[in-house]
Amino acid sequence: MATSPADVGSDQKTFLGHPHGLFVLFFTEMWERFSYYGMRALLILYLTKHFLFSDEKAYIIYGAYTALVYITPVIGGYLADRYIGQRKAVLFGAILLTFGHFMMGLEGDGGQDATFLAFFYLALSFIIVGSGFLKANISAIVGELYPRDDKRRDPAFTIFYMGINLGAALGAFACGMVGEIHGWSYGFGLAGIGMVAGLIVFVWGKPLLMGRGEPANPQQLREPVMGIRREWLIYGGGLLTVAVVWQLIQHQEVVGTLLGIAGALLVVYIFYTSVRHLAPVDRDRIFAAMFLILFSILFWALFEQAGSSLSIYTDRQVDRNIMGWHVPASTFQSLNAIYIVLLAPLFAMLWTWPARRGLEPSAPAKFGVALIQPGAGFLVLVAGAQAAGPAATPVIFIFLIYLLHTMGELCLSPVGLSAMTKMALPRMVGLIMGTWFFASATGNFAAGLIASATGGGEDVGPERVTDVYTTVGWVAVAVGVAVILISPLFKRLMHLETLGDGARDLAGRSELAEPQAAGVPIRPSETTGP
Repeated sequence: MATSPADVGSDQKTFLGHPHGLFVLFFTEMWERFSYYGMRALLILYLTKHFLFSDEKAYIIYGAYTALVYITPVIGGYLADRYIGQRKAVLFGAILLTFGHFMMGLEGDGGQDATFLAFFYLALSFIIVGSGFLKANISAIVGELYPRDDKRRDPAFTIFYMGINLGAALGAFACGMVGEIHGWSYGFGLAGIGMVAGLIVFVWGKPLLMGRGEPANPQQLREPVMGIRREWLIYGGGLLTVAVVWQLIQHQEVVGTLLGIAGALLVVYIFYTSVRHLAPVDRDRIFAAMFLILFSILFWALFEQAGSSLSIYTDRQVDRNIMGWHVPASTFQSLNAIYIVLLAPLFAMLWTWPARRGLEPSAPAKFGVALIQPGAGFLVLVAGAQAAGPAATPVIFIFLIYLLHTMGELCLSPVGLSAMTKMALPRMVGLIMGTWFFASATGNFAAGLIASATGGGEDVGPERVTDVYTTVGWVAVAVGVAVILISPLFKRLMHLETLGDGARDLAGRSELAEPQAAGVPIRPSETTGP
């Protein structure tokens, strides 16, 4: 049986005061993020320039892809918790990801070649399912390296999430640079090499994980089900899921329909359960959580333009000449991760200072501020485009829009995850966190729809893009202001004055809340899962 974190002795080998296993996970996740964001930086340009999809179609494919990436960790997290353990899930996910990233290098001659399109969709499917197994579980192993009362937990998560953002920044920059200058297959191949590096680190470092993330009941995995060992049946089910996703990613409208139906059922179930079975205080808190979840959809729909319409706009309409260097458009997607590394400590201090004086804004108010930021970012970009007239938009406005969007993320992502784990009863934490992930997936799909409204090909002028950006910018600002104005109402629903009462609230706090003390934003697909 796997040992628990509490069994860790004081004589364990450490580096910088932390178990060696933390750095195994740091480099594994750093290389995985390198591969994921490296591929993501090239994806929309690859769809429009190599496969020659229309802008509208490319945006919908991109939205369906990112939506599925955010949904599958819920399934991967469940299978790991219930059956195979986090380590085996991460290993299986890494293998699928490696295979998918290298398949992306099979580009063919371009155009709508049916054979290579089929390989492309299959590659995306391997990456989607691989992400589901890996992303839901690698953060969980970080938590298992430490007892719950270990003061090193928060710094450990800070180190780990710096690895995430370091990998994201390097991947978007390096793979984007190689892919746009030397060829798509080289860029995707570099992303694949990054994933291989992460896989090697994880396999090599298994002994340093000190038995963490192993199955709770290894004997259960050896039991036959329909004549097949349960463990192999789970892996076979993962491959079958790749086939299902392969069909879904080719029929993006089905993804949207399923999201709509599943989302409606999920919301109805939560409200029914809250009204029927919860005490008034707990019911109010669930209502407040659902309010935050609803508005997070709008935020992610705007934030995720970075990999789709904003990337295309940067490629076609921006003067990317910096000190004589014509910078590839895809490399600008590294700015978000760079800004996070620079700004996360500042935002941690920003919330700590007023909190000590009893002046910290409530979570709903922070959400309002978060919604204003991406809206302001789009309006700033539009102002820059209009000031430039018929000339290309100055590149400084791309730096500004990413800055504002990242500031919004820092106001929403850590605050939202912490709020979800505070407001849900212990038995509902998983359900509410799953709903948070689902909202992120919905926001990503909605991002594809918004982006498609800007699309029209290179023969359509930038006015169409700026018109859409103006509309969504003002909508986001207006909604953000409205959320701030009504935030006192939803703050009352949170019943903060009784939130710390008794063991009930202590039990209700998930490990997911731990990293937030360090002020590090966590994207939905980078958490431990419900």
